[in-house]
Amino acid sequence: MAQSQAIAMPSTTAAHGGVHTGLILLAMCLGVFIAQLDSSVVYLAVSNIGRDLNAGITEQQWILDIYNLIYAALLLTGGTLADLYGRARMFVLGVALIAIGSVVCAVAPGTEILIFGRGVTGVGAALEIPASLAILAVAYPDAHARGRAIGIWASCNGIAIAIGPTVGGLLVQTLGWRSIFYAALPICALAIVLTWTQVPNSRDTGERRLDPLGQLLVIVTLASLAFVTIEGPHRGWASPVILAPAVAMVAAALMFVRVELGRTAALVPFDMFANSAFNAALALAGLMTFGMYAMLFLMPIYLQSFEGFSAVQAGLGLLPLSLAFVAVSQVSGPLMKRLGARMMTAGGMGGMGLGLVVVVAAAGSGNMVAIEAGLIIVGIGLGLNTGPVNAVAVANVAAGRSGTASGLVNTARMIGATLGIAVLGALYALLAKGGTSVAMVNGLRLALGLGAVAELSGVAVALRYLTATSAQPKVV
Repeated sequence: MAQSQAIAMPSTTAAHGGVHTGLILLAMCLGVFIAQLDSSVVYLAVSNIGRDLNAGITEQQWILDIYNLIYAALLLTGGTLADLYGRARMFVLGVALIAIGSVVCAVAPGTEILIFGRGVTGVGAALEIPASLAILAVAYPDAHARGRAIGIWASCNGIAIAIGPTVGGLLVQTLGWRSIFYAALPICALAIVLTWTQVPNSRDTGERRLDPLGQLLVIVTLASLAFVTIEGPHRGWASPVILAPAVAMVAAALMFVRVELGRTAALVPFDMFANSAFNAALALAGLMTFGMYAMLFLMPIYLQSFEGFSAVQAGLGLLPLSLAFVAVSQVSGPLMKRLGARMMTAGGMGGMGLGLVVVVAAAGSGNMVAIEAGLIIVGIGLGLNTGPVNAVAVANVAAGRSGTASGLVNTARMIGATLGIAVLGALYALLAKGGTSVAMVNGLRLALGLGAVAELSGVAVALRYLTATSAQPKVV
């Protein structure tokens, strides 16, 4: 039987209504906000970082992808650590690591140290995000209040996405790219103080167990995959430097499946994959971010290099996408009740694909109205899709595995983001290496065109494997 207890950090009255509960919510919102902001602001700074540190496209890909990679690899273990050793403790540790990583990035003399710092922030995010959601579940025992609190918590992710590019552009242009990392520190400090003084250190040991071998195999698989896809184009696909990690990736993935199938407390319970709707939700999460994050990586480069935008102007250029996403995501719940999960996800993936097609068609023409229209369509599609995908995943597993299901969806999202930046960024670099405007536009068109194909393939996945009621709980 599950066992819960509150330790050390102050009074348990903080977890039962009143003003203290609001402070708990504020602390958790600051946590998810800084994790997303720390990622989104870098997209506008990466071109300036590249120029200042003499970093090419490959190094810029690593600056972005190392965060996504480590976050994806450690997310499930982060949730287990929070349950075993205390959610508030893991949340504080995670936020502290984000702060430490941000300082390392801010003072980095070269790309190697900067990439290391980004990796540290990825570890921090993997610890604090699952802990924050679990803390809210304990702090709000009433289902209605909990749902409202989690909705507010999730909206902070959208707010960070919305303001990240603009804030990043403003800081880069006025104070330099290093300032975007220093900006994280006061938010981290406030989140730590609030958590340390207001949040009981609840935990739920139950049947949770660490799975170090499984975690190691996940890290080897994903790290090898990222290395092969990012480094392959310029090192040569037949190079021993690429072939060796490719073999390691396949071997680690096969070993992971074999090891996890024989465990009672597996990192990933494979019987969850017997449900086609759950599998479809994971596929949709990965396809969604594959094209989306590649676009977030490449569009600032295009706007600043081809259109001659400043960092602030590039950030403002991406703002309509973010605002469309936030606006639509606020009404996605009622829309899903009316339209059903099948039409919501198919419409969302279709919108994202169509928006990318519009951007591809307008690239190089100087028609910013058309480009902005395409970005808005992408934002609308993202807003339609994000909530239902998570709802489908959670609804199609046993209630006791809802946290694992949510973690797997987020892992799929980050794997899609990692591969999108790696694969599509590499294709862009391959075509744009001539340095001419024509080469740059052709590279953008190819990369975002393939991103559109990925999004539109999600329409087929949704129509084939989901029903209108796929987001309604079926497993108890």
